[in-house]
Amino acid sequence: MPAILEGKVALVTGVSHEGQVGQTVAKALAAKGAALAICARTQSNVEARAKELRDAGARVFALAANLTDESQVRQLIERAISEFRKIDILVNLAGGLTRYKAAVDFSFDDWNHELGNNLLSVFLVSRGVFPHMREAGGGVIINFARAGLAQANMVAYNCAKAGVEALTRTLALEGRDFGIRVNAVAPGLVDTTSNIAAMKPKDMKRWAKRQDIAEVVAFLASDAAAGITGQVIPVTGWGL
Repeated sequence: MPAILEGKVALVTGVSHEGQVGQTVAKALAAKGAALAICARTQSNVEARAKELRDAGARVFALAANLTDESQVRQLIERAISEFRKIDILVNLAGGLTRYKAAVDFSFDDWNHELGNNLLSVFLVSRGVFPHMREAGGGVIINFARAGLAQANMVAYNCAKAGVEALTRTLALEGRDFGIRVNAVAPGLVDTTSNIAAMKPKDMKRWAKRQDIAEVVAFLASDAAAGITGQVIPVTGWGL
């Protein structure tokens, strides 16, 4: 039986540090047959992840780009298509919480930084691949939202992730006549290396596992999810 993503090409952003979701998602997609174009802001980081994937037998093309810069996003997509001739799957993983303070203490730069990393980047890369998918007769875009209620001291991040949900549903509507499916995964607290180091938990039974998230992404990317679009799928472990 062929792998469920055999013959597909996936562009995965945010594949930077070891022990993070991006690395795990890329490994899962490659294991299911996809060729990969992976991206991170720092060339050395993305090259290190690419080597790990190649060592495991994956076909990988590594690129560095600032995804809040239109010209760099354009170059990223052009180079990925030049390498593989197409992009069937886009996984928008780049981003993260970097500004943690009360809303009244947020500066204009703080706000723009978080919105840029977590919402503008998703829009720019999605907008960039959309015409190629439309011309090809279809494709899959998978974004990353967040599970649960908004939390204090994360105003811009909360707003950005709410925006990702709205963007997901809007693009799903605009893509439905062209065979483009757009969904989002909404993790809870995840067992990443950085989260474990920062929080030093004694009990992780209720945390979402990176591998579980990766399997949901692979499912949404596959033809098995052909009837799913415009949805936000929580992956919360037992945290609920």
